[in-house]
Amino acid sequence: MKLWAGRFNKNTAQTVENFTASIAFDYRLAEVDILGSIAHATMLGECKILTADEVQGIITGLQTIRKKIASHELEFSIADEDIHTNIERHLYQEIGALAGKLHTGRSRNDQVALDLHLYLREHVLILIEKIRQLQSVLVTKASEHLETWLPGYTHLQRAQPVSLAHHLLAYFWMLQRDIERLIASWPRLNLMPLGAGALAGSSFPLDRELTARLLGFSGVYENSMDAVSDRDFVVEFQADAALIMMHLSRLSEELILWSSREFGFIELDDAYCTGSSMMPQKKNPDVPELIRAKTGRVYGALTAILTVLKALPLCYNKDLQEDKEPLFDTLHTLLQSLELLAPLLSSMKIHSQVMQAALADGFINATQLADYLVEKGLPFREAHAVVGKLVQHCIQQNCALGDLPLEILQKYAGEINSEVYPLLSVKNIGINYKTHGSTAPSAIKFQIQQALRKLRISERWLAKSGQDNPLPNQMMLNSCKLGTMVNQTHKKEKRDAEHYSTRCHQKGA
Repeated sequence: MKLWAGRFNKNTAQTVENFTASIAFDYRLAEVDILGSIAHATMLGECKILTADEVQGIITGLQTIRKKIASHELEFSIADEDIHTNIERHLYQEIGALAGKLHTGRSRNDQVALDLHLYLREHVLILIEKIRQLQSVLVTKASEHLETWLPGYTHLQRAQPVSLAHHLLAYFWMLQRDIERLIASWPRLNLMPLGAGALAGSSFPLDRELTARLLGFSGVYENSMDAVSDRDFVVEFQADAALIMMHLSRLSEELILWSSREFGFIELDDAYCTGSSMMPQKKNPDVPELIRAKTGRVYGALTAILTVLKALPLCYNKDLQEDKEPLFDTLHTLLQSLELLAPLLSSMKIHSQVMQAALADGFINATQLADYLVEKGLPFREAHAVVGKLVQHCIQQNCALGDLPLEILQKYAGEINSEVYPLLSVKNIGINYKTHGSTAPSAIKFQIQQALRKLRISERWLAKSGQDNPLPNQMMLNSCKLGTMVNQTHKKEKRDAEHYSTRCHQKGA
């Protein structure tokens, strides 16, 4: 018998059960659902709505269920629709009628909202740590290649020489903005909806602030209708995730180009490439290619949640069930991509001689010559035109700017003298950049110092967020702290995914 069956005279059609049930994917919320239930029971006890013995009995039962879920001893059923009802059903089996008191003062509407906040909050911490790990690899590589020069490109045409360190650090700062966006969204993610009931609150004297403190939230929703129907925090995360994947895709694209024979700037480690079933010479950059493609999944998830929400009236509607699968897929895609990119970058070989050789072609020192003429007194537009004509001359003569005799250079611009030749040397171009944030070695060293400072700041924020969100010892649950427990959570989810979805469908069938 369903928990809500009192109103109905007929059983739910099997096709409807299969269509509306969410247990095949929301089993991922089991841990946080139990956590939220323990906090709710604790609050009910503190408010004298339940007795101390009742609270202890419920908590003991929930802890038992948690252990059984962790050891794959429980089966979830499609007939029980979702993770909340499945856990409540098993709680009845553990402690009997006392299980019915747990739902006092709450609805599945505010319960699922709470679960989603708890789940996403924990995974944002995991995600930031994974981004930091990739940033650390970028900084390490940059520190090793301050003096490695390659062509910088605009329109995919060789433009100006840049340090490889400078190029890699551009991605560090993209990822840094990603971290800062996630941190900026934290106050909105870290709000507690429980106590909103179905939509109008509860007639019981609940202490929502106590529940929030138990679960480490910084505040509660001020409006019960908003609390159960808000998914802004999901949209905001999906938007942040889309930007992260866009940045990873851009990095992947350059790795794909650079590892091609046409560029030859890098070689990816064999462990992160695949071969061809037909062409024995092939070494394919499948990992960055898939990251580039999987970006579309994350874009699609953002579009999906926006579409779900665009015309929803208050308050809870079944449409909101569609917020979870795209979110879970986004988190899985992001974490997988980040876990692969860090060691891929760390292990790749840099062909610095090939990069250096590429600088000799494409008149990559033309801007430096124009700047030299400006320092001699020519307006920039006039200097630009002079150098353009010199480039045309070199193309006709099949030579480089630095190969032109002084008399030819002076024919186009009398201001040029012999001191121009050292300036046209590619090795010297970067040294002459003077602006903050440029590719000059001195500027890059300062940039690396700033990057290391940012890494320390985000590390401190992560540590503080873990401390500010303590979970009571008696809950015996994941504490959202970083390190081993966080990584175990992510690994456990990957192991459990196929197991639970398969068993749920078998049970429903």
